[in-house]
Amino acid sequence: MRKTQLALLTLGVLAGFVTVTPAAARDYPWCAQGGEYDYPGECAYSTLEQCQASVSGRLLFCDRNPRLAYGLQPEPQPRPHRRKRPVAPY
Repeated sequence: MRKTQLALLTLGVLAGFVTVTPAAARDYPWCAQGGEYDYPGECAYSTLEQCQASVSGRLLFCDRNPRLAYGLQPEPQPRPHRRKRPVAPY
């Protein structure tokens, strides 16, 4: 019984690792700048209000993300080439 439970637990954990997908990178429009952050800063805010709440009391300021403001979007990663398989006619 114990071996069966251990085997099921192991399979469950492995299945969890298989279904994990990487997080998508996203540039947010607002950055916390100054102090401990290099340019362009910590660009992790969707709204100016979120950024201002985060920098409050930290001797930082909020500004637009220069990558978005000046159109410097990173180029998308090329998709891996997929080989097409021939389809048998029916």
